[in-house]
Amino acid sequence: MSDDTSQNDSEPKEVEELEDLSLLDNFKMLFGASRGFWLVNQINFLDGIAYFGILNLLTLFISRDVGMSINASTIAVSTFTGLVTLFMFGGGFVSDWLGVRKAITLCLGGLLIGRILLLISPEFGHASTLWTGLIFMAIATGIMQPALYAGVKEFSDPRTATIGYSLLYAIMNLGIVSEGILSPLVREWSRPELNDAGETISHGMFHGSFLDIFVNESNGIGGVFIFLVGVTALMFVLHIILFTKKVEDRDRYVEVNKKPVVKVGEEKTMMERIKGLPFLDPRFIFFIFILLPVRTLFAHQFLTIPEYVFRDFSEAVSDRLEWFQALNPLIIVIFVPLIAMFTRKVNVVKMMIIGTTVSALTTFILVPGPHVSTLIIYTIVFSFGEAIWSSRFLEYVADLAPAGKVGAYMGLAGIPWFLAKATTGLYAGNMIERFIPLNGPHDSGTMWLIYALIACISPVGLIIGYKWVMKSVKHSPSQA
Repeated sequence: MSDDTSQNDSEPKEVEELEDLSLLDNFKMLFGASRGFWLVNQINFLDGIAYFGILNLLTLFISRDVGMSINASTIAVSTFTGLVTLFMFGGGFVSDWLGVRKAITLCLGGLLIGRILLLISPEFGHASTLWTGLIFMAIATGIMQPALYAGVKEFSDPRTATIGYSLLYAIMNLGIVSEGILSPLVREWSRPELNDAGETISHGMFHGSFLDIFVNESNGIGGVFIFLVGVTALMFVLHIILFTKKVEDRDRYVEVNKKPVVKVGEEKTMMERIKGLPFLDPRFIFFIFILLPVRTLFAHQFLTIPEYVFRDFSEAVSDRLEWFQALNPLIIVIFVPLIAMFTRKVNVVKMMIIGTTVSALTTFILVPGPHVSTLIIYTIVFSFGEAIWSSRFLEYVADLAPAGKVGAYMGLAGIPWFLAKATTGLYAGNMIERFIPLNGPHDSGTMWLIYALIACISPVGLIIGYKWVMKSVKHSPSQA
């Protein structure tokens, strides 16, 4: 943490000449990072709890509490997650314009409003209130995600960039783990306990308060959402109190919104600037879009897995759904920083090939049918695949961006993820009704076989285009 008197409050830190640091030096520098860096990660951790806590149960909440069909529910969730990424495109520019601190303040206010509207939607306004809340949440999340990554670049030493981005990713997942442990307990505590005759033995934790009307007695998801609204309010208060302008000015390593010095005769025309955008580079476009098929598997984690568990497994398993989901972020927390450290000199395309291959092939584990053991193995191995490649992709995009433009670049690179989230929900509900209907024979194996074959397109495409893509990737800052 920085000394208040060590430098002028209005000047960004001077960074020593870049050098290749040992793993121990990386950790020493990172854990001695500025207050601004850790305040960004404080929001990252708490919103990991709130955002993914809601997302993991959102399809179930909309179908069971709001009363929409499963197909309409998956479309609503897919639209919401797609809008999150869509707003990241413009949200990146908003983040760069406002600055990290102000952008996060704006977003937390929007998230608080949106999550309150989501909570009350079963009782007030139903679909209209639900959609208003989802739009508020999508806009706020779309701005905040690139702001958090811009915060890592601004408030951490450039020499620790690889581990810094990986730590951001890991801390977010630590929040998801925390929520996954607490969520089933909150669900259980918030709904009344009944005996075999259907008589109430004990009331839920919100009994006797006005909040009780927002809790569905059969599933307790509303109780979880009440808890997560409280987490959002806590985030807002802590951010306003702790992340002041003085902290922002003092702890910034990279000065944003500062135009680079251009020598006479080196000015670029508008057309040259447009051609210089990485998004117009055909190799870069191929690189990010070939990941689209495997990214659909990530969308199925919140669109398909919850209904799959509730329909194909016993109540004892479905009541602990979040614990199974928490295995993924737990592995990410532990292994993303470790894998990033030990592979930081391996080029990003090789890491993409290895990681996407693991993610895609893992889905075949679910083909034999629903078994608790295969569900656990699938979640663990799939998570290792994610740990191998997800944060390295983000690092590659952030490295391409000049100071003050990280948010915009992160937004542009999110287009394939937007397409994956926006389109997967259009068919996920129909696939659920066809292969694991509420009434009728189940054939979940065929459903997962189809999804696995789709995902395999990504590693196969990367292998075929490896040499061509490497012509641009190996000249990126991360490989310099």
